[in-house]
Amino acid sequence: MRLVATRSCSPGMRLGKSIYNEDGLVLLNRHAELTQNLIIRLQQLGVDFVYIEDAVTEDVRIEDPLSDETRMRALAEIRAQFKASMEGGGRSKFSKGPVLGKVFGNVMKMILEDLSSRQGALLMLMNVNVLNNYVFQHSLNVCVYSTMLGMVSGYSKEDLTTLGIGSLLHDIGKTKIDLKLLQKPGKLTPEEYKEIQKHTEFGFRMLKDEPNIPLLAAHCAFQHHEREDGSGYPRGIKGNEIHEYAKWIAVADSYDAMTTHRAHRLAMLPHQAMEILFAGVGKLYEQKKVALFRDNVAIYPLGVSVTLNTGEKGFVVRINSAVPQRPVVRVLVDPDGQPTQPYEVDLTKMLTVFVDKVDES
Repeated sequence: MRLVATRSCSPGMRLGKSIYNEDGLVLLNRHAELTQNLIIRLQQLGVDFVYIEDAVTEDVRIEDPLSDETRMRALAEIRAQFKASMEGGGRSKFSKGPVLGKVFGNVMKMILEDLSSRQGALLMLMNVNVLNNYVFQHSLNVCVYSTMLGMVSGYSKEDLTTLGIGSLLHDIGKTKIDLKLLQKPGKLTPEEYKEIQKHTEFGFRMLKDEPNIPLLAAHCAFQHHEREDGSGYPRGIKGNEIHEYAKWIAVADSYDAMTTHRAHRLAMLPHQAMEILFAGVGKLYEQKKVALFRDNVAIYPLGVSVTLNTGEKGFVVRINSAVPQRPVVRVLVDPDGQPTQPYEVDLTKMLTVFVDKVDES
């Protein structure tokens, strides 16, 4: 399968990977044939990229970090608890009693089991996201990224659970922000931006006294928009004043936001988002955390079309886990711009060759 921008899809193409709805249930099955109406509908829902079946890349398989069962359970619980909070008006209204902590503790157990079985594999969350339900999928993605980084850093199971719960609930305070403001398709006014910034304080207040929710998880909600140079919010703290968990979430949160369709812009491809993260090193993010993130995320997704500096064009078919920036490319167009019998170039063995451009179409 290969990765194609939805706007470049044509009727008759078949999905190489299923598309899921807000509950993690299948919206369109793998092998489904796209029609013009379906393509238009996917664009309307904010689906920027899809995997398409392709004979040249039929051996490329995308392994999700989470099983369907875990994804469905996690998204269903996030949706249920976030919606319960939205319906609570100005109060924190979760399920009665110590249910919230137990619910997300069980979800984290499933996530940790899935991620543990894939340790050493690079993460590639080219998820299909429905615009109106961005917060639910985003919360899960940030949890997967942050938990993976914690595992690579050698955190204990208890610490991973705390970090995971904190990342799952880092945006819970947004349930107290007007939905129309969250989905505004355009630049926010200074007053609107200040209103959205309040979600960090709302989240902290909602979680700090919740039974079975670690206090550090509440601080993840409170601090995930603080930045290294003190330019973040809500308190403008910097450097070592920011808890390490919040620093991990800051990187994952920013990256996932950039690679997901939003009301005000299209999704970026992973390499573009990574460049922006590195531009913020030392000012917004801690250097070692961004570097570790880069080394454990697939910058060039499997199936994406690329042009090499030699002029050759093809698709990424394998990712070198030791050097994810230098994948294996199956070339279909030679340096002279002529179609050729497919051959593979391993960029770890051809050090003068590199990806010059990603074909965003």
